[in-house]
Amino acid sequence: MLILTMKTLKILMAMALAVTALAFTARADTSTNAPPKPDKLTTCPVSGEKLGGDMGKPYVFVYQGQEVKLCCPGCKKDFDKAPAKYLKKIQDAAAPKK
Repeated sequence: MLILTMKTLKILMAMALAVTALAFTARADTSTNAPPKPDKLTTCPVSGEKLGGDMGKPYVFVYQGQEVKLCCPGCKKDFDKAPAKYLKKIQDAAAPKK
């Protein structure tokens, strides 16, 4: 009985190590070392407020490889509801002028 328990324990430990190794491998495969694309807007894409104005320093984060600057952390909730809408504003500001 003890031998069976030890074998079961060894098998479970090996499986746990294999799953952990796979998780780290999957995470490493999806990461990139590329720097985020800069946000060139001078106003918050959500509220339209001037960045660095009355609200203080912008709230900055990276979303899908794009730097995003918001006037305050409160705008993040609205950004999360429709990120494509606000990313378009940021990307349009970075596009070369015709």
